Amino acid sequence: MQTSMQPKVRPAWLVILAAGTIVAMAMGLRQVMGLYLKPVTVDLGIGREPFSNAMAVANLVWGFGAILAGGIADKYGAGRVIVVCALATVGGLLAMMSATAPWGLYLSGVLTGVGVAGTGVTALVGAVGRSVPADKRLAAIASMGMAGGIGQLVAFPLTHLLIEYTGWKSSLAILAAIATAMLPLALPIAGKPPAMSGAVKSQTLGEAVREAAVHPSYWLLTVGFFVCGFHVAFYGVHLPAYVSDKGLPSWVGVYALMAVGIANIFGTYVAGQSGRWVEKRVGLSYIYFMRCLPFIALLVLPITPASVIAISAVLGVFWLSTVPLTSGLVGMFFGTQWMSMLFGFVFLSHQLGSFTGLWMAGRVYDATKSYDMMWWISIALAVAAGLIHLPIRERPAARMRAEAATLQV
Repeated sequence: MQTSMQPKVRPAWLVILAAGTIVAMAMGLRQVMGLYLKPVTVDLGIGREPFSNAMAVANLVWGFGAILAGGIADKYGAGRVIVVCALATVGGLLAMMSATAPWGLYLSGVLTGVGVAGTGVTALVGAVGRSVPADKRLAAIASMGMAGGIGQLVAFPLTHLLIEYTGWKSSLAILAAIATAMLPLALPIAGKPPAMSGAVKSQTLGEAVREAAVHPSYWLLTVGFFVCGFHVAFYGVHLPAYVSDKGLPSWVGVYALMAVGIANIFGTYVAGQSGRWVEKRVGLSYIYFMRCLPFIALLVLPITPASVIAISAVLGVFWLSTVPLTSGLVGMFFGTQWMSMLFGFVFLSHQLGSFTGLWMAGRVYDATKSYDMMWWISIALAVAAGLIHLPIRERPAARMRAEAATLQV
């Protein structure tokens, strides 16, 4: 008689809906932090560098935490990871609200970094990838990137209004209360992942790490994702202050980042479908090359409300469209058993880029009172990332090819 308990299999649509809602909330709360740069630094009487560095710390913690969160989610299920990290997000928002000096901002950065490590795309990509067949995986993962855009679209006007009408401190308390809604959403994703079956044999964590460590295309993917983090973190945090420096009203930064969110939904959807037409590596190279255009535009075009919003919309098309293609390649290389954890290593590179972009932006601005150098650096990195992805070999690892061949025989 069979007495062992089998993991409860939930409908794929329920897993994707719950994961997408959590990602929308997590990414929305994460992306609006740039709206607090000016009010917080003015109120505390500090320069932009401490605030930018606190956000850089958050991104660095997010990157390292994503590996741990992904490993736990792959082995034991994502539910407990979401609960712990949602509570960390609440604590981080309250820590910023209570900050009276830079150290309070750094504490907030650590807690919010831990929070988004377990509630962002990275920790949930494995659960979503395992819930659907391989031919639908890219589209399922893309839906989470689209959810991140929707979250950003909702969070920016909401946070802007809260800051305007309640003050930045009260707005953070309200956002912390909203963040608690992630807790019940963990239930549909809870539970230990099912054991591997079929052609591909189960791996230990150590075996998965060793296999990835000697895979050249995985390293190229990891290095290239650094640039995505650099662009997204720098632009998202510093754009509101940049447009204010140019004498534009505060709503321009809000509308510009909303435009990023709207365009991101379209761009991520197309990226999720593009695997039918072109190789993922080619799609990634195209995305990075195209990112040059909005940064060049910020250097050569007049800075008006219309131009900033239009430029942001163009950048938004290529914002999180890298995520389904990058994570899809990880799944193609190694399968889905340790997908969250292995994507976590790639994502760490993304967050090292985020840390670098934020740290550098704060230093460059405080030294030059201008962001021009940052736009040029962003252009150079976009070109480099486009070139890095071209040599990637888009095929499964040797172990998976050998096991598939054995099954056919």
